[in-house]
Amino acid sequence: MHMIYPSLSGVPNFFLYGAIGLVLTFIFAVIYIRITGHDEIALIRAHNASAALAFGSSLIGFALPLSKAIAQASSVPDCILWGAIALVVQLSAYAITRMLLPGLSANIQNNAMASAIVLAAIALVAGMLNAASMTYYPTVGGVVEAL
Repeated sequence: MHMIYPSLSGVPNFFLYGAIGLVLTFIFAVIYIRITGHDEIALIRAHNASAALAFGSSLIGFALPLSKAIAQASSVPDCILWGAIALVVQLSAYAITRMLLPGLSANIQNNAMASAIVLAAIALVAGMLNAASMTYYPTVGGVVEAL
């Protein structure tokens, strides 16, 4: 039983970083919903699969780098900073997609799966690249020591 106690010392951080992750995800979702040209929640409630795919994939695309930020965080401010960077990157991916596909919002409202699939793919690719870019490299005198 005495071997379990050291493992339990991480429980407060588990809840702390989990709460930070949930709050940042909520903030991302609120901003995402406000910048799109359609009401995702209403569309999802109306069983619009395109809206569900696009919104769900955007959440996953954000959660990928956020999970990396949480796993590598050296402190709460560090975690929040990298979570904010992940948020900006993911919202930027959406903005770029919307510029490339001007009818994106109308297509999602009309349940056009092709647009939702492209948006989902871009959101996931952005999230994966964002997460991979958060790899920590120790510095020596301010210079990154990659190898």
